[in-house]
Amino acid sequence: MAYVITCGDEGVQINEGTRLGVVGCGFHLDGASQLFSLLKKTFNEDLRIAINEESDWIKKQLDLVNWEQVNAMAQQQIQALADDEGVLYAGYLPFTDPRQLQHEIKGHMVRPHKVHIANTISFTLGGGEQKFHLGHYVISADWVHLAKPDFVKKIIAPQIEFYTKLNKGEKLNVVFEEGGDLGPDIAAKNKTILEKVLGQL
Repeated sequence: MAYVITCGDEGVQINEGTRLGVVGCGFHLDGASQLFSLLKKTFNEDLRIAINEESDWIKKQLDLVNWEQVNAMAQQQIQALADDEGVLYAGYLPFTDPRQLQHEIKGHMVRPHKVHIANTISFTLGGGEQKFHLGHYVISADWVHLAKPDFVKKIIAPQIEFYTKLNKGEKLNVVFEEGGDLGPDIAAKNKTILEKVLGQL
């Protein structure tokens, strides 16, 4: 299955492809370019990227008012980001039945419109999201064994902060997803590093 960088929004469901969760697909995330390089090195293959409808992160970053603006700007901005970072732009994940996108990716949005229902952050450690969980935000930590702890913190902390705000400031549960093609040794390394970083937040 092809790997696709998508937002960690709990409504994103990838039906064909393996999801790597990065808030807002990395748009205006400090350090995103280095993160993309680490993801490419981790998975040693061409990565895809797909933005979702109702991206709260992009709405905030661009200070937009309504979802029509957000949805239009998100597609333009993520396509430009894909070009800049050398990843394949797969397309747009809507609130419809699963849609076949480009580059072997299929998916859609499944949470209610304009409502977040997640109470948990799921960190993927061994090769992206293995099983869809509607109640979980998804953050890829598959790459952290290749990075210095300060950079891991730089990438992880703002994502946790943003999802906590979406949860009305209430602390989110944390779980680890350790399956995937990277194998148990890499997953274990990632977990050890990530737990140290999370202990500092």
